[in-house]
Amino acid sequence: MSAITSLTRMWLTRAVRPFTFKNEYDQNLPFAECDNLGLYVHIPFCKSICNFCPYCKVLYSQEKCNRYIDALLREIHMVGSQYHGKKKVTSLYFGGGTPALAANRIKEIIGALNKYFIITEGVGLELHPDNVTVDVLRTLKDAGVTKISIGIQSFREKHQSILGRKKIDADAMMSALAAVPFETVSMDFIFALPGQTYEDLKADIDEAFSLGANHVAIYPFIDFTFTESPVSAMPKKEKRELLDAITQYCLGKGYVRDSIWTFSSVAGAKYSSMTRDNFLGFGCSATTLLKEQFKVNTFDIDSYCARIAEGKLPTSLTIRFTKRQRMVYWLFWTAYSTKVNAADFKKFFGVPLKSMYGFELWLAGRLGFVKEQNGVYEMTLKGAFYYHYYEDFYTLSYIDKMWGIMRKEAFPQRIEL
Repeated sequence: MSAITSLTRMWLTRAVRPFTFKNEYDQNLPFAECDNLGLYVHIPFCKSICNFCPYCKVLYSQEKCNRYIDALLREIHMVGSQYHGKKKVTSLYFGGGTPALAANRIKEIIGALNKYFIITEGVGLELHPDNVTVDVLRTLKDAGVTKISIGIQSFREKHQSILGRKKIDADAMMSALAAVPFETVSMDFIFALPGQTYEDLKADIDEAFSLGANHVAIYPFIDFTFTESPVSAMPKKEKRELLDAITQYCLGKGYVRDSIWTFSSVAGAKYSSMTRDNFLGFGCSATTLLKEQFKVNTFDIDSYCARIAEGKLPTSLTIRFTKRQRMVYWLFWTAYSTKVNAADFKKFFGVPLKSMYGFELWLAGRLGFVKEQNGVYEMTLKGAFYYHYYEDFYTLSYIDKMWGIMRKEAFPQRIEL
């Protein structure tokens, strides 16, 4: 697994050197000249811990959550005040954890960000199904949230049992969503679970849209080494057949595909915190991507709060990109949308896409992974599957290793990937 990602990295970056993350950071972040800048805020609290979830999270307590948010607000002011005036950004997303557990303080957080940033494409926030009540939704909407994403995972009881989730009260959810409308209502599902069939996944998607969703995300199950999930990954052939079949079903229904795993029933309903050229991350484990660097905040809440109290950013690790490394990162996450526009690449890097990766694009076309029209390279069904398949390798070789270390060490000295 690591051999595949290492060889790919060396080929695409034209260098043997690994991606090297060091225990260093800039106190002043050079985001002033970044276009297409997004914002992300991490709230790491949950009422219970799902054994399949790899993200940074801890059990909720009101005292710890309030202390954390006080530190989070200080981090926002520390970074935002570095820009003179208001910086235009695309969007703001709250992830976790379960951000809705802090619903009564979301307005305060958005207010702090609005002091320094002009958010042009709305505010998104993730919810657990238990959070989908009229009172919580009204609080979030009043705070300025325009998009919500509900972590359903599956409506099927056999898969809820596997994932350690309880049965969802669909009628109550539908009633709450009808009472408090949002621009985007997305529902997240996991595919490639043991015994999961096309009919199971199709039923989940149909139920989501019938309950009030206008967007769905169908993420693959990934077996991280540091989670305690007993679930085994689905074999490659079955996974491809399932992904292809459900993609064809969604396209046949007229749904718009706006990324590898997401579909919307109406134009303009989007929910994605990943496809951004640059972004600023606030909170534990949040990442920041700028033109020449990528940094990760500490995963440890106490260490995060202590750093902020010292007037320092809570950065744990930073990588300084070579130009080729930054190109690979841009291409990898831009491709998540299923399309790469050569004009966008040239605007960002100042050189033509074909001059840097002409052979790779030609090969991808010959293999049936992409089709090109007017400088836009769009993935085929085959290409989308193999992107997903490689993303699994990337996740288990890179993210699994990094997150596994950072869960144990607040500030590691160095990580090579």
